[in-house]
Order: sequence, then structure tokens, then C-alpha cells
Amino acid sequence: MVEITIAVAALAGLGSFVAPCILPMIPAFLAYISGTTLSEINQKNDSKIISINKTQIILNSVFFVLGFSIVFSTLGVVINSIFSISDTSLVEGLNHVGGVIIIGFGIFLLLSIKINKLNVERKFLPKTSKTSYPMSFVFGLAFAAGWTPCVGPILGTILTLAATTPSVAFNLLLAYSLGLGIPFILMGIFFSRSNKIIHSMSRHLKYYNLILGGFIIILGILVFTNQLTYLANFPLLNELLEIG
Repeated sequence: MVEITIAVAALAGLGSFVAPCILPMIPAFLAYISGTTLSEINQKNDSKIISINKTQIILNSVFFVLGFSIVFSTLGVVINSIFSISDTSLVEGLNHVGGVIIIGFGIFLLLSIKINKLNVERKFLPKTSKTSYPMSFVFGLAFAAGWTPCVGPILGTILTLAATTPSVAFNLLLAYSLGLGIPFILMGIFFSRSNKIIHSMSRHLKYYNLILGGFIIILGILVFTNQLTYLANFPLLNELLEIG
């Protein structure tokens, strides 16, 4: 059961990375961590040589991820402190309430396909191209708050799931952070190919809300009926968990 929820949280983090309002900002993120500008990155894609420090890019990516991971993991600790209870009836009540909330997040994602006003964004990007590890860390902290409305339905789903399983709340939020953070670090490692990768992924964004919204609704139903372990019956997921 624990392994299943952690796997779901990690996949949710990955889902947040490819969100329609996160993926398009990756070039700006790459420009910041490399100490360049968007126009210079575009020039680089046109085979013009730009001097960059790859070690600096990777370390800036790590500090950025560390920043928002601390925020999300702290939320896990807070949830554990508040909802860590032993009353079985109250736990069942949390499952019902949590399931309804998660289903609501899934419906929100599906509706946002047709209702553009539901796609609310609060963006924050550093105004300076001068990079430093402390600034990258602060950028990560700000990212956790500034882009939360963008990934709200997904993060809200994991927070609600954490509230229904408070004993593993920290692990869930940490897994979510890693699922979201590792792709950022990979973008730093493969800096020279990042823009091409982003453009390739952007072609499929129209299916994002439909697939993820449907998955979140199913997850909400499983939480509501206390049947989350049903996911363990999928052979592929079982194999992945055994490998892990």
C-alpha cells in the first residue's frame, strides 16, 4: 500500500513537470541556470557557440530542486503532525472527504480543457541573469509558491492523499518533489538538447489534462472506497515496485 501511494506521488510529480504551464517556462529556467538569455539559447540552437559551464548548470539545477523539495517535504511533515491519528472511524471519514476532493481536482482538470479561465498561473522568474547557488535555492523556494496555482490540482491531489495516509505524508511529498525535480536536473545535464526535447514534448500537451484528469478521478474513487490497493493488481506496476 505504501509503495503504491509513493509511486503515485512520484508519477504525479512527473505529471506536474509536463503541465502546460510548466513545460513552456523550461527555456527561461535553462537561461537562468546557465547565466545566459533566451535569445542566446536560441542562437545556440542555431549552432552559434556560447561559452557555458556545465558543472555550474547542473549544480544550479540541483539547488533549485532542493529549494522547492524542502517546501513540499515540510508540508508533508506538517500534514503528518496534524492528521496523525489512531481513530479508525476518523480515518475512514478522511478517506471519504479526501476521495471527493481528489475527484473534484480531476473534474477541474477536465473542465479546464474547455474553460480557459480555469488555467490560472502565478509565475515567478528571476529578473536577473546573474546566477549563484543561493539564488537558485531561493528561486526553488519561490517556485514552490509561485507556480502552485499552475499545478494546483495535481499537488492538491497529493496533499489530500497525504492527509488520508498521514504516516507516509513526508514520503509522499518527497516522492512528488523528486518526480518533479529529477526532470529539471536532467534538463541541466542535457542542456544542449533541452530545447529540442521541450519542443518535442509540447506537441502532445493537448492530451495532458484529459489523461491526467481521468487518472486523478479514478484515484479519487479508489481513495473514497478505500480500494487504493487495487492499483497493485496491475502487473506492470507490480513489476516496477519489485524492481525498486
